[in-house]
Amino acid sequence: MRAAAAALYGTVGSLVLTALVAAPADSSPRYGHDERGTAVAAQRAAAAGIRFGACPAAEGLPPSVRCGTVTVPLDYTRPDGKQIELTVSRAEASGRAGGKRVARQGALVFNPGGPGASGMYFPLVRSMPEFRRVAAAYDLIGYAPRGVGRSAPLSCQDPREFAKAPSQTSVHPDAAEKRERVERARAYARGCAERTGPALRHYTSLNNARDLDVLRAALGEEKLTFLGASYGTYFGAVYATLFPSHVRRMVFDSAVDPDPHKIWYRNNLAQSAAFERRWADFRTWVAKHHGTYGLGTTPQAVQQSYDKVRAAVTREPAGGTVGSQQLHGAFLQAGYYDDYWPMRATALSRFLKGDPKPLVEQAGPKPSAAGEEENGNAVYTAVQCNDAAWPTDFGVWDRDNTHLARVAPFETWDNAWMNLPCAYWPAPRQRAVDVWAPPAALPPTLIVAAERDAATPYAGARELHRRLHGSVLVTERDAGTHGIAGGPNACVNRHVDTYLLEGRLPDRHAECAPHREPLPLREVRAKEPRQRTGAQPRVL
Repeated sequence: MRAAAAALYGTVGSLVLTALVAAPADSSPRYGHDERGTAVAAQRAAAAGIRFGACPAAEGLPPSVRCGTVTVPLDYTRPDGKQIELTVSRAEASGRAGGKRVARQGALVFNPGGPGASGMYFPLVRSMPEFRRVAAAYDLIGYAPRGVGRSAPLSCQDPREFAKAPSQTSVHPDAAEKRERVERARAYARGCAERTGPALRHYTSLNNARDLDVLRAALGEEKLTFLGASYGTYFGAVYATLFPSHVRRMVFDSAVDPDPHKIWYRNNLAQSAAFERRWADFRTWVAKHHGTYGLGTTPQAVQQSYDKVRAAVTREPAGGTVGSQQLHGAFLQAGYYDDYWPMRATALSRFLKGDPKPLVEQAGPKPSAAGEEENGNAVYTAVQCNDAAWPTDFGVWDRDNTHLARVAPFETWDNAWMNLPCAYWPAPRQRAVDVWAPPAALPPTLIVAAERDAATPYAGARELHRRLHGSVLVTERDAGTHGIAGGPNACVNRHVDTYLLEGRLPDRHAECAPHREPLPLREVRAKEPRQRTGAQPRVL
């Protein structure tokens, strides 16, 4: 999901989608055979446990992290049918923080979002100061959800074709480009079906939530402690709806709007609108540092500089690999994370001065990552297309995105093309879960969100807070980084630590001042910003 400013919701409200079913939210989920299948799988997993050992070289993890697998049914209505294995990583609780012994509190399971992102790296955050206290008390558990990495991997296209560059995209596509994109979306949807077969229908948020309960049982945990970022908040909320009595503590970081009428088509329109505001934040920052970058003293002038670069790489791709689509992908990351701003501004500045190297380094394709990127996109597409109803008439997409692109051109059509395979999806669609936890059904939970987040607009955090009774919302005001737990805001981190370590929450809402803006760089740094706990720049 790419999801937006309230003033731009008008085009979204005109859609009439298939009616959605409400999911039960008591301590005895009634999803029939699916939940009975979950109980059977969880009992087996609890008996088998997870045998942790050295991680396969393919994971790229150090010896301090141990790996194993957990077995889950492909289809929870047939718990004795085909089984798939999910890969799991663990760093055991250190037991010490600040020179003091700390009591172990169990396992903390993490999901970074996507759909399609792997959390296998999560145990590595134990070395970060922001996670040191949590890592003392909890085993840090990462895993690759179904379809991701080595967990029954999905593929819809040859990775070399998926990563082919340079490629071009238009802010306002004409009729010919739209026809080409429709054919491309149809072909991609067919590829998903041909490569995966009947199993394709089983890659859903509901099954991700069921898998999470089986993982809980395999870890020997009576109740789940969970940190989900971005899309991880959505299927985490689905988990809380299905299995409220299995919840110990849950942190929802940068929340997807769980309103079933917005999953996922409307959320994507909303996200495109929100990226326009965040793109304006980036341009305002660049203009403030005109003395460093020379890209313009106003946001409008910075936009003109960007447009010059976009026109140039459309005519002649930078380094032979960076066209307008690669350029846009690199600058979309600046909408997710403001620590990309100095690097991206430097790349624009240097390009306009005749040096394309920084732009090629930052925006050019990475052939070694093609397989991982294609896999992530396949899972993203399968889960979102399977989860809910989508318009099947391109005329609806054309109307809504043409209207939105007039006021939010930066991301609108690129987001539409990414999701358009869902219009032609060959697998059955589900009815989106009505996320809900009535009073006393769920232990207190914590939601943290940045007020200007583009990937998961702030309205989604408020909606999740409304639906999960007893939750508390902590807001980072006037900031827009996506995935803020364990980030640069000490106030946010204190609330997360206090909740995970002591179970305490603020009495009502809480607010944190924004983290500091990044400082400009006069030279490009070779290193990209460090790995985040938040979602990958794919969706939520």
